[in-house]
Amino acid sequence: MTRWEGRHVVVGVSGGIACYKSCILVRRLAEAGAQVHVILTEGAAEFVRPLTFEALSGRPVLTSLWTRDAALQHVRLAQAADVIIVAPATAHLIARVAQGLGDDLLTTLLLARIAPVLLAPAMNDEMYANPATRANLATLAGRGFAFVGPEAGALAEGPSDRPGRMSEPETILAHAARLVGSGGPLAGRRVVVTAGPTREGLDPVRVVTNRSSGKMGFRLAEAAWERGAEVTLITGPVSLPAPVGVSVVAVETTAQMEAAVGTALPEADLLIMAAAPADYRPAETAGAKRPRQEGPLTVALEPTDDILRRTAGLRKPGSVIVGFALETGDAVTKGRAKLARKQLDLIVVNDALEPGAAFEVDTNRVVILDREGGERVVPLASKRVVADAILDSVEPRLGR
Repeated sequence: MTRWEGRHVVVGVSGGIACYKSCILVRRLAEAGAQVHVILTEGAAEFVRPLTFEALSGRPVLTSLWTRDAALQHVRLAQAADVIIVAPATAHLIARVAQGLGDDLLTTLLLARIAPVLLAPAMNDEMYANPATRANLATLAGRGFAFVGPEAGALAEGPSDRPGRMSEPETILAHAARLVGSGGPLAGRRVVVTAGPTREGLDPVRVVTNRSSGKMGFRLAEAAWERGAEVTLITGPVSLPAPVGVSVVAVETTAQMEAAVGTALPEADLLIMAAAPADYRPAETAGAKRPRQEGPLTVALEPTDDILRRTAGLRKPGSVIVGFALETGDAVTKGRAKLARKQLDLIVVNDALEPGAAFEVDTNRVVILDREGGERVVPLASKRVVADAILDSVEPRLGR
């Protein structure tokens, strides 16, 4: 969400029951720092009054070409916008845009636009499946329009297992962010991110693991996808929703994570090892649960394999590998040694004892070290902000 700061976003709202979701979309954009301009069609204003969107966006809402303040606004906004989002995009609106009509403020702006456009279709499932609608969507796709959804799920008239329901605001935001941010060095690159803990079985019930929540890796995958990359997220057991657009590979043990990294690495332009794989596993795994009544239990542990050491030879020329070092005390010195030992391009270092900068929290404070001796301190911030800082440090190195 940090990349919306200062962006000009036009949100067009056409007349469908999904208009209520557009309120959330506008609120999220405004909270993220975007300058949001809302245009309502006549039908949309029957569902949600303009005053609601004015309160959420902090700006007057435009509804007609014929009001005094609207003269040439369609041209000004079309030229100023970084992105135009139409949500919901009804079958009627899609048909008018496909025909090149400019019979209201929103369709006229879309004719004059130079910014990318993201349409979020929303309609009855039969209307979406209708050949006329499909042809109109194909026409707009051929003209460079982007789409998000629709999805299967509850419609105004009842449940449906076919597409028609408008995507959720968070999904629309992610696709809009990718549309805006996909012109940089990560566009089209293959990125692999590891996240979360691994678990090593002691018996069929108990495991050896750690406190990693996976949040840092998930935010990195999310941020890389929004910058235009094709992202594979290899994750241990976590309770986080999958980032939009990202291909997720679920693993449990360190050996399984190693195998998944080994499969993905030869095609990867960037590998970010944000996971916290278990360093030790039980030397023996019992075939049955040991009852507590049997008394004290002594467990012999053996080291797990080092994923990077065993897979680094698979990297392709010009790729970048980023490691993580979570330490307890003297973190930078230990991180610098790990950077050299594992022949990494960058390493992200943080201290597990520092408040707000370790496992199971939404924030982090890190130091990014590079192999040339550079050092960048990222102050305590949300893990999404930290993820963007890490990718900012990576992008200049791609293809070297």
